[in-house]
Amino acid sequence: MNEIAILSGSPSSPSRSDQVLNYLGSILNQNGFSITSISVKDVPYEDLFTGNFNSQAITSIAQTLESAKGVIVGSPVYKGAYSGVLKALLDVLPQDVLKHTPVLPVMTGGSMSHLLAIEYALKPVLATLKGHNLKGLYFLDSQIDKFADVPIIEEASLERASKQVHYFIELIQNHQGVVHSSS
Repeated sequence: MNEIAILSGSPSSPSRSDQVLNYLGSILNQNGFSITSISVKDVPYEDLFTGNFNSQAITSIAQTLESAKGVIVGSPVYKGAYSGVLKALLDVLPQDVLKHTPVLPVMTGGSMSHLLAIEYALKPVLATLKGHNLKGLYFLDSQIDKFADVPIIEEASLERASKQVHYFIELIQNHQGVVHSSS
């Protein structure tokens, strides 16, 4: 079974970002992938606040991300970027933690004016960690019902999400073929 890591940068609970990430994980699970969910809420704040990159929690997260066949990273938009707590976590991870890994960035925000946060904030930091960024998904808060089984309530957004997830699956499967043939 292929392993996918889903990293949530949302400090809130319940969270629209978390609901979307869980939904995307369920689609991947239905397609034969095992999912490991990581949330910034589960990382000891002392490790983040002091930049303790040698802590057990941080090394465990790094190992999960390094061994994943694909990673989805999601965050709400805060002040035109991803959450500060996600930034704190990404800062203490190894510089190449996502090396050659397909990464699907996902963001949620209150207005279309934050759409570019995914391009100018989240994608560059994921590229710095050596991830292979996909186009990504941005959802307006109004397109999400965080209490529904299928949280993406706007049909066009749901279709776009489905296409991106299937492209993500295709990329992972093709990436594995390249890795196996070059071994």
